[in-house]
Amino acid sequence: VHHSQPDHIKEIFTAPAEVLHPGEGAKVLEPVVGPNSVILLDERAHLSQRKLMLPAFHGEKMQRLSGLMQEVTEREVARWPRDEPLTLHPRLQALTLEIILRAVFGLQAGERLDALRERLTRILEFGDSPSSMLPVLQRGRSWREFERRRAEADALIYETIDERRGAGNGDGGSNGDDVLAMLLSARHEDGSPMSPVELRDELMTLLVAGHETTASELAWAFERLARSPAVSARLTEEIDSANGDAYLTATVQETLRHRPVLLNAAPRLTMEPVEIGGWTYPEGVCLLADAYLIHHDPEIYPDPYAFRPERFLDEGPGTYTWIPFGGGRRRCLGASFAQLEMKIVLRAVLGSTELAPAEPATEHGRRRSITLSPGAGARAVLRARRPARIPAAA
Repeated sequence: VHHSQPDHIKEIFTAPAEVLHPGEGAKVLEPVVGPNSVILLDERAHLSQRKLMLPAFHGEKMQRLSGLMQEVTEREVARWPRDEPLTLHPRLQALTLEIILRAVFGLQAGERLDALRERLTRILEFGDSPSSMLPVLQRGRSWREFERRRAEADALIYETIDERRGAGNGDGGSNGDDVLAMLLSARHEDGSPMSPVELRDELMTLLVAGHETTASELAWAFERLARSPAVSARLTEEIDSANGDAYLTATVQETLRHRPVLLNAAPRLTMEPVEIGGWTYPEGVCLLADAYLIHHDPEIYPDPYAFRPERFLDEGPGTYTWIPFGGGRRRCLGASFAQLEMKIVLRAVLGSTELAPAEPATEHGRRRSITLSPGAGARAVLRARRPARIPAAA
């Protein structure tokens, strides 16, 4: 049952943890993320795991990663061709994967980074179709190949965890600003560290949750900006001035509203009768907070199909009317990471190039696994600006 009224959304997001189970609806991801993933857990188990992970995504700690994210981004963007039609989505996929491997996994350039990049790319490609994770299809050559790649990737991840833990500061933690270092320092309520299996599952969760979603959202941002010259000009002017990032932030927020790559928040399965929006639902009903519908409600967002970042300049996003990251106790842990990453990439591209569409027609959405991306892959032409300027990340 889809819900798109703010008061309904609030009731869904604030319902008791034992009444609605989002983890039940995400079991299809278990072959990739593992059974300890915060996405798959409910009630006390979910709260405990979320508490371990939350400090790693505090705004201050995310800002400490911005230098690394900017370095990776500028290096990748510099390699993109100029003055010719370019399909941005696959390049953005490669970029977001590289950022995760460096900023989340904490890997440095070398054989392990190259090997893990190759294996994780194959795993992610296998999961492009939602049907690939259905139990009835988990047999045959393609599934065995997936299991082999997963085992190889797991071996590399466990080696990384063991080395980082061995090089820690004496309490089992690890030095560094990357997310893995912070998770290695996390402690359960009894004082014990996260186990290697827990760490592996949460690293894979962050990969799955933060790779394709951010790449697709960035692709939509460039697809919209290429066809919105006034917005692009104002954004470029702000970037060149290095005078704050209010319009850049609003552009990211408007992209997430206008083209949410996840059309609804995590499905909630009713575990007992519950009243939402004046209706009583019995056990076993799946309730969806529909992001696309609420983001395009003209009573909430006048002229909802227009791409207008200005709408967020005077008033920030509403808790129950802007839900690209879900909400409540299940709100995406990586929301600040994703928005910081989007701002860094937009700043790097528009600080050094001018953006034009490769084709005049608006690109419609295309399903990629559970996400929605530009149908033609965000086709654009990048032309070098003279003089090019890339300000430091804010």
